[in-house]
Amino acid sequence: MKHSESMLRNSQSLRTNMTKEEKHLWYDFLKLQDFIVKRQYVIDRYILDFYIPASKIAIELDGAQHYEQTNRENDAQRDAFLTERGMLVLRYTNIDFNRNFDGICQDILNNHSKRILD
Repeated sequence: MKHSESMLRNSQSLRTNMTKEEKHLWYDFLKLQDFIVKRQYVIDRYILDFYIPASKIAIELDGAQHYEQTNRENDAQRDAFLTERGMLVLRYTNIDFNRNFDGICQDILNNHSKRILD
């Protein structure tokens, strides 16, 4: 599927201006793995924080704005859209991420391994 130029520009901008949590996850874990991980990856009308194509896993790091009702509803629609396409959405709050980085990294690896083996 061809993506709009504005979506591609937006994803490139997000890749350049990652949050501190996204940078930490990328540089200290995901980039070091032996499987491909895409940053700010465009799927249809959505930009995923991270995407692992081999296991069809979307990884989302949620800041405070995701607690607002409208954003929670948007996230639910987005998750349903991705799930309908065979993806697993792993969603972590920044609070949990900052408290349990190692546990989240292990959760990503566990889910990736499980989906590769299934």
